[in-house]
Amino acid sequence: MTEFPGAPTGPNDGRRLRVLAAMSGGVDSAVAAARAAEAGHEVTGVHLALSSNPQSFRTGARGCCTIEDSRDARRAADVIGIPFYVWDLAERFREDVIDDFVAEYAAGRTPNPCLRCNEKIKFAALLDKAIALGFDAVCTGHYARIVDLPSGERELHRAVDMAKDQSYVLGVLTADQLAHSLFPLGDTTKDVIREEAERRGLAVAKKPDSHDICFITDGDTQGFLARHLGTAKGDIVDTDGTKLGEHDGAYGFTIGQRKGLRIGRPAADGKPRYVLDISPVNNTVTVGPAEGLDVLALTAVKPRWCGAEPVGAGEYTAQLRAHGEEVPVTAEMTDGGLNVRLATPARGIAPGQAVVLYDGTRVVGSATIATTERRPVDA
Repeated sequence: MTEFPGAPTGPNDGRRLRVLAAMSGGVDSAVAAARAAEAGHEVTGVHLALSSNPQSFRTGARGCCTIEDSRDARRAADVIGIPFYVWDLAERFREDVIDDFVAEYAAGRTPNPCLRCNEKIKFAALLDKAIALGFDAVCTGHYARIVDLPSGERELHRAVDMAKDQSYVLGVLTADQLAHSLFPLGDTTKDVIREEAERRGLAVAKKPDSHDICFITDGDTQGFLARHLGTAKGDIVDTDGTKLGEHDGAYGFTIGQRKGLRIGRPAADGKPRYVLDISPVNNTVTVGPAEGLDVLALTAVKPRWCGAEPVGAGEYTAQLRAHGEEVPVTAEMTDGGLNVRLATPARGIAPGQAVVLYDGTRVVGSATIATTERRPVDA
């Protein structure tokens, strides 16, 4: 049987698997499904209907999960020659992803909805249903690699194409979930995937990638939050408490933000100000110099390990934002959570974001940032 990197081995080695391929309607998931079928597995395609009003979830390259996307996925399944279904997970998506997104912003945190979708929808609701129906694995078009060890354990690693690597948003996967996951694209660059799609006759070969937050089609996060949370005027203050301006809702700001602050007067030193803190308790946004963004250490909660939980302090690299660079860190689990100390300061790190630990290219695990320790502004 033909195999691809990341196909389950061990007890599944050499046998035909029943694979449920999540097909978004884009080129990546279509090629992933095609590769799984070509490898000899029994593949069924499924499109997840995540919106109760699906026609509203795409504007150009923004968003996903539209009727158009469902039709593109169905056409791709027809070309591949696999059965195809649409599963309605709109209610679950609203509760676990959209409502969580709004609640996190209301609490002054900055969530990552793609990570939450992977944790709660694609590798929880979808995988649980797939296993219940007798499937062996779920296949997706994520750019990441799974490495099988002689012991039968599986490791999650970064993709070969670092520009497309999605291991950061997959760091929430547990060992049990990895045991039932397929990522056929991890060893391939995006250009090669598009060329392959064209060779296979898939109409989505040149379809633009979706980007930004899929359920905010116009890209206006502040407007989306205002519709859900309403307006609530508050103060914008300097680090010494001096009022500099007003805002319509603290939820409309993120740590590290520079533009759109609506501050009437320049700083005494003439340098730009950035959002340093968001306090939902008193609805206040604090701004200050860029140096005030330097994070030296952080504590994270709700850890999820891709394998065994690390014991004691260890040296790792950490990615702190979806498209951020890795930084060397020392990390250790304590009763208070995952304590991470950075070798060099990092900026723009906000509570609610994920810290993902790496050992080389291997993903160790992920946790949600709860608190940060910053360099004093006057240091």
